[in-house]
Amino acid sequence: MAVQFSPAQRAAAIGVTSAGLLIAAFTLGVGQGSAAPATASAAANAAPAGAAAPAGARITVTGTGNVSGVPNQLSLSMGVQTSAGSVASALRQANAAVRAVTSALGRTGVSAPDIQTSGLSIYPSYSGSSGVPNGYQVSEQLTITLRRLPVAGSQISAAARAGGNATVINGVSLNLSDTSTLLATARAKAVADAKAKAGAYARALSRPLGAVVSMSEAQPAQPFQPLPYAAVPSASHAPSVPVHPGTQQLSVTVTVIFALG
Repeated sequence: MAVQFSPAQRAAAIGVTSAGLLIAAFTLGVGQGSAAPATASAAANAAPAGAAAPAGARITVTGTGNVSGVPNQLSLSMGVQTSAGSVASALRQANAAVRAVTSALGRTGVSAPDIQTSGLSIYPSYSGSSGVPNGYQVSEQLTITLRRLPVAGSQISAAARAGGNATVINGVSLNLSDTSTLLATARAKAVADAKAKAGAYARALSRPLGAVVSMSEAQPAQPFQPLPYAAVPSASHAPSVPVHPGTQQLSVTVTVIFALG
C-alpha cells in the first residue's frame, strides 16, 4: 500500500536528514583534527636519546707551550754626560769621551756594526732663580751589542774606564740571538696542550673529536731581562762587571677550533 506524505511532512523529513548529515560531518572533522598532535608527540617521544650532535658543533680551546733557553748576548745602553760653560766646549768633551769609549770597545773585540748611536741631547743649566744659563750639559747615548758573554763583563768595564767620570750606564739586557728552534718546540707543546684539552672536553660530552677547523697563534712575547747598572762615579778604576746569563722563558699560546662529531 502506497504511503502518501503531505507537503509539510516531506519538508520535516528533509530537515531531519540534513541535520543528521551535518552532525556526522562535524564528528568526522573533530576526530581528524585530534589525530595530528597525537602523531607528532609520538614521533618526538620515539627520538633516540643518543642522537647525533647538531651539524657544525665545535669546541674552542687554547693551548700553551713554554720552553727555556740560556741567553747568549748582552745589549748595553750607555753614554757620556759632560758640562761646560758653553755648548761648544761641552759638546767637544762629550765627543772625545764617546770616541774613547768606542775605541776601547773595538780593542776588546766589539765590531763597529754592534755600536750604534741612540741619543744626543744638549740643554742649559741654571743656578738659583736666575733665568740666564750658567753652563750647558751634553749627553750622548750608545746602544752596544756584546755577543760573547764570557768577556762581556770586561768589555763593559773597559768602556766605562775609557769614558772616565763622564760615563753613564743606563742598563743592560740579556737576550737570545736565535729563538727559532726554541719557538718551534714551544709551538709543538702548545698544539699538544690544546689537543689534550679538546679531547678531554669531547670525552666529557660523549662525542668523538673531529678535525681542526682553524688555529691561530698569539704574538709571542719577546724575552727581556733587564739588569740595572747605575752611573759609574769613578770609572777609571771600575772592576770587571760580573755577568750571569741565567735562563729565559719563551711562551707560545694558540687558539684551536675542533669539529665535534
